[in-house]
Amino acid sequence: RPLFTSFISIILLLSLVPMITMRLFAEERRSGTIELLLTYPVRDGGVLVAKFLAALALYGGMLVLTLLYPAMLRYFTPLEWGPLLTMYLGLVLMGATFLSIGLFFSSVTENQIVASLATFAMLLLLWSVGFAADSVGGATGKILQHLSVVDRFDSFSKGLLDTKDVIYFVNVTLLALFLTLRALEARRWKG
Repeated sequence: RPLFTSFISIILLLSLVPMITMRLFAEERRSGTIELLLTYPVRDGGVLVAKFLAALALYGGMLVLTLLYPAMLRYFTPLEWGPLLTMYLGLVLMGATFLSIGLFFSSVTENQIVASLATFAMLLLLWSVGFAADSVGGATGKILQHLSVVDRFDSFSKGLLDTKDVIYFVNVTLLALFLTLRALEARRWKG
């Protein structure tokens, strides 16, 4: 559990995802190849899904490398694989959410740095909103706590699979991908 809930791991995750996604559409827009890409006989959704799955595969590859840590650890102490795999499922869902948000910001700007900083700011906001919920309290605090990524990932890090947390990550991922698709379609209509 400390491997993925430590402060350094959080900062690494919050800064790695913007670096993965910053070029996915922003570079295409800057260089003018987005028009070429969108004129292929593939729908905008197909391009979006391909870029999302490519980013998710890269993120998943990085996660697979972290499996070396529990694999080595199991020689020294028995491991509960159920909670560990649940935590990895949470990391995949949270990563998919973060990547889809990064894709959105990459699709609305031509500048990679702007896309990266906007993604980092949004992810940091989603990460820190739970801490603000504790100090605000009341109905506003409950809303902020509901939006918090920390609270959603916390159950996964404890080995608990809660459907409301899965639904949260899937819904935010789908919303960000939907907004990205609309941004791509708007680009097509603008010409």
